[in-house]
Amino acid sequence: MNAENYFISTFCSSDSHIGDDGAILGEWVYSKDLFFENIHFKRTWLSLYQIGYKAMIINISDAIAMNAVPKYALLGVAMPKSMSLSQMDELSHGIQAAAAQYNIEIIGGDTIGNSKLDLSVTIISQTTTPLMRRGLKQGDILAYTGEIGKSAKQLRYLLAGGSVHTQSRFVAPKLRQSFVTQSRRYLRCGMDISDGLFSDIEKLCRANRMGARFLRKIEKKIGCSGEEYEMLVAFPPHQLNTIRRIAARTRTLITPVARAVRGSYVNRCKRHHF
Repeated sequence: MNAENYFISTFCSSDSHIGDDGAILGEWVYSKDLFFENIHFKRTWLSLYQIGYKAMIINISDAIAMNAVPKYALLGVAMPKSMSLSQMDELSHGIQAAAAQYNIEIIGGDTIGNSKLDLSVTIISQTTTPLMRRGLKQGDILAYTGEIGKSAKQLRYLLAGGSVHTQSRFVAPKLRQSFVTQSRRYLRCGMDISDGLFSDIEKLCRANRMGARFLRKIEKKIGCSGEEYEMLVAFPPHQLNTIRRIAARTRTLITPVARAVRGSYVNRCKRHHF
């Protein structure tokens, strides 16, 4: 168990709400992610508008991944004291643009001065049919949406001093709300791909005490690409054609990648955190 998983485990118990992309309390789902300068981004890579927008979108992704409708947000923003009012406006506009895209009301939070720009967002969403990580059965198909691998490729460009398009996956992830909503009744379980396909398959397998047998070879640089924010889903084999029809209807590429088997699965990617 790595340091991050160990620390999270210290808060878990037999009746814990911890373990999914968000915590379910009745019809409400609560989720939080951090977006910290020099950990998740550098100021030279993104405009303040893009930083605010992405900080919101990656948090909204957790709600979408659980088939929940995001309703409210709480913000925590630690910003350098040197930031001007116009820079604050730019950051705020990016946050508000993402919120408006999903009809989210920002209801409060906190701000402090800091040596760098760090953001924390809590999303409060609602669902009566949550998509959780548990539910995987032997023989189920594991599949992912869209194309993966581009986020890591774009990160390599940025680390080398290059730039990426303003609509690139690294700058502005695209979420799969329509696909999740329409396919939910056919899915056993699912989650968003934030730490990389291999890492998130491991999480899904660990949550269900199952293993995975891959149907195709996936290059390590693709399988280990984090911050994709595509969906990883599992469903019974007899639902494959239905899932493909929904994917076509929602203009979503779907790629079956593995089957659930007895045993366990350990990914071969370097950890993204700690």
